[in-house]
This record gives sequence, structure tokens and C-alpha cells, in this order.
Amino acid sequence: EELPLHRKLEAMWSRHRNRVVSCFECKRKHEVSDAASSTNCPGCSAHIDLRDYKITTSFSRSIRTRGDVHLTTKGDLSSTSVVCSSAIVEGKLRGNLECEESMTLNLVGRIPGRIGAQHMTVERKSDIQCFRRVRVTNIDIKGRMSGEIVASGSVTIYKTGALDGNVTAKSIAIEKGGMFSGQLVIGQANLTQGELLSETKAAEKKSESDIPLGAAQPLHAT
Repeated sequence: EELPLHRKLEAMWSRHRNRVVSCFECKRKHEVSDAASSTNCPGCSAHIDLRDYKITTSFSRSIRTRGDVHLTTKGDLSSTSVVCSSAIVEGKLRGNLECEESMTLNLVGRIPGRIGAQHMTVERKSDIQCFRRVRVTNIDIKGRMSGEIVASGSVTIYKTGALDGNVTAKSIAIEKGGMFSGQLVIGQANLTQGELLSETKAAEKKSESDIPLGAAQPLHAT
């Protein structure tokens, strides 16, 4: 069962006594105390920030942490680069945000920077415009979203959701009442970060998706 947002917040802040983190530089993993605010990689000695960040006002410094980020409704995050474990975004996001695990978007507004996560959720009351390609493993769209999505896994549009934009994914599912407008490429699961879909290449593989509003059955493309 889907957790409400406040429960997601509680789950995000409450952790086990110990956890395993990976080094940003050499990717080596090691166990750290949950109480630690930072550590050094036993392999390459690189510093690793473990702090959680709660953004309640204007914030412009870059963040690279194995902790979590909560951008509150009054927060204004203009950092060029933010890298974290998980994030909940309710305020103004101007820069790039990359989550190792999950990202929850619960806002109305524009997102000009690059965003990416293993699992992304666009909450029901959200209405967002993404100007850069969104990269995820899986994404659940419960609100309104416009922008291009590249998913190595699945794209799910719930009955309250609407997506306007092109999708490249391994699979897509649209619940009855969900809306999708855009071009669809299924099976392109191995796009790398720097790989671009040229218009010619995309035209060869894209199939137009014209799904009527409130389609009688969910669309499952595999």
C-alpha cells in the first residue's frame, strides 16, 4: 500500500543503527554508524558527507551527501548540483538533483535543471514542467507532468496522473483515467547518460501513442 507523504518523511529520516554507504570517488562500500555525520573511505580516503539537509529558505551551496534532502514548501534550492540518497521536493528547485534511491515531487512549478533517481514519484497534487530530460529506473505519475522521460524500467501513469512528453522506457502502464500525450519508445532500456536520441534514430524506432482520455483498459507495453 502506498505510504502518505508524511509517512514517507518519517521513513526517510528514521534509519537503522548502522548503514552501508558507497564512496563517491571509488564506489567502495563500507558500514558506518547512523549517528555519524561524515566518514572517510577506507579505500581511497575520500571524505563522504552523511548529513541530512532540510532546506527551509534560500540555499545555493552544492550538496553531495549519502544522507537525504528535504526541500520544504518555503525552500528555494538554487545549487548547481545536489547529489543525495533520497529527496522530497516541495519547494522551488532551480538546479540539478540526482538521487541514489528515491525522489518524491510534491509541488506546482517549473524544474529547469536535470533530475534523476532510481524511483521517482510525482504526487497527486503536483503540476510540474521539466525542461531537461528526466532519467529514472521507475517513475510513478499521480499528478500532472510535462517533459521527456528516459526510464530503464517502467513508467506508470495512475488514474489521477497526466503526462505530456516523450517517453523511452522498458514498459509503460496507464490506469483507466490516466492521460498520456507524446511519442513512445519501448525497449530502449540501456541508454547511457551521455547518449542522445537523434531525430533520425528516434524516428525509426518511435511509435506514435495516441491514447484516448480515460482509456477503458490500462495500457501495458512490454
